[in-house]
Amino acid sequence: MSDNTNAVEVMSEPGTLLDELVALREAVAAEAAAALADWQPEITRAAFTPSAANLAAYLALRRHDLGALQDELSFWGLSSLGRSEGRVLESLDAVIAAVAAIAGQPLPAGISRPDPRAWQHGENILRENKRLLFGADPHGPKTRVMVTLPTEAATDPGLVPALIAAGTDCFRINCAHDDPTIWSAMIRHVRAAAEGRRHYPVLMDIAGPKIRIDALFGEHMPRLAVNDRFALTGGSPPPADVGIPAVACQAPGVVEALVAGAQVWFDDGKLGAVVERCASWGVVLRITTARDKGVRLKRGKGLNFPDTDVTLPALTAKDLADLDFVAANADMVGFSFVQTADDVRWLQRELAARRGAAAPLPVVLKIETRRAVKNLPRLIVAAAGRQPLAVMIARGDLALHLGFKRLSEIQEEILWLCEAAHVPAIWATQVLEQLVRKGLPTRAETTDAAMGQRAECVMLNKGPHLVEGVSFLDDVLRRMDRHQRKKSARLAPLRAWTAMRPARR
Repeated sequence: MSDNTNAVEVMSEPGTLLDELVALREAVAAEAAAALADWQPEITRAAFTPSAANLAAYLALRRHDLGALQDELSFWGLSSLGRSEGRVLESLDAVIAAVAAIAGQPLPAGISRPDPRAWQHGENILRENKRLLFGADPHGPKTRVMVTLPTEAATDPGLVPALIAAGTDCFRINCAHDDPTIWSAMIRHVRAAAEGRRHYPVLMDIAGPKIRIDALFGEHMPRLAVNDRFALTGGSPPPADVGIPAVACQAPGVVEALVAGAQVWFDDGKLGAVVERCASWGVVLRITTARDKGVRLKRGKGLNFPDTDVTLPALTAKDLADLDFVAANADMVGFSFVQTADDVRWLQRELAARRGAAAPLPVVLKIETRRAVKNLPRLIVAAAGRQPLAVMIARGDLALHLGFKRLSEIQEEILWLCEAAHVPAIWATQVLEQLVRKGLPTRAETTDAAMGQRAECVMLNKGPHLVEGVSFLDDVLRRMDRHQRKKSARLAPLRAWTAMRPARR
């Protein structure tokens, strides 16, 4: 007897399977109700309540190991619950109803077949939130394309129309660069290009706290390679007898929080190191990751501390000043390096103080750190409970904070969590980077761009070939729309092969 036959023999009978599903549904509903009650004080926006309830149900469902149950459901020709993110209880009810029919039993008490409106409700909410934040697309459901505007968009009035013609749906301004005069010109060109057409929303990202190298000590900084050692201080140079190159980071309390074994990354991941020894003046680092030719550190390059809780204020003095402009001119605000629900509440207070009686400004939470990933459900509830929300998967910083091996796994889980909350997700960082910067894509990044279709929006960064990048991405996303909707494969007719015919002799 084959292995497959043996597997079939251990499948539960429909009646047993029905009891298991009903027990699971009861547990999920109870856990979800408790979570929703805990979240309720955060939710003043009634439109988010059904989404919060579904998010609570999804988190409760995923606390259970469903692997064996999924196999059994598939054996009986039923949904394996693998695409239940947007409608958790409805999916359970539908499967329970089907198993009851197979078992020849009536529907269990309290269970009813979901009607079509309830079945589509979560998907409709997510679709409307996508339209609200990223604009409508009259040509179909396509994943939206967001473009980071370069400085020349302020002086070249033809750039924005060219980007729109190529397929851009919305625009991003990075407040870490340029100034209100340039931002105003950029927005003016977007509004002018939109006149008489459709709305093209503008996201303004406030910069957030960025930890950087503030000083280099010594006559020059040599190229550093794997196993080289150098010093990191909180401001002052190390003692002369340390005898190794040194740099300083003046962010309060950061260097003091480091312990032996902690990782430190420099320059967006170009150099990785581990703390080898702590001293009163700072730490000695040993390089673990670097390019073969080495890396020369420079003043102003960023640092990341994936193993260390860095508790800098979520909003800097620059952010607070920039919010005066953002609150009056942007269509949504990007919140960099948000980590806790208290961070979200702080931003909400600052925005409310600047907008007065105007409607709350939609927020994009940029998920960049290990702590933000851990707190994501609370972040979503705190933000979406009061205003429209999207989540940006900022994969560059995430890779440094989580490790490259975990990035693929976590970006998937963030997509699932956002779908459960009916919150649009933005696929960001290095999408088609080689194409945008150098004019030719790599094979790997074309696949990455196609994977982004499962998000509601894909973001391109600036570069000399940005218009070509938008056109390429727009085409890829529309093609993938035929084949994929979130996690569900769509069985559109295959075009690469004709129907099988006898081979010509």
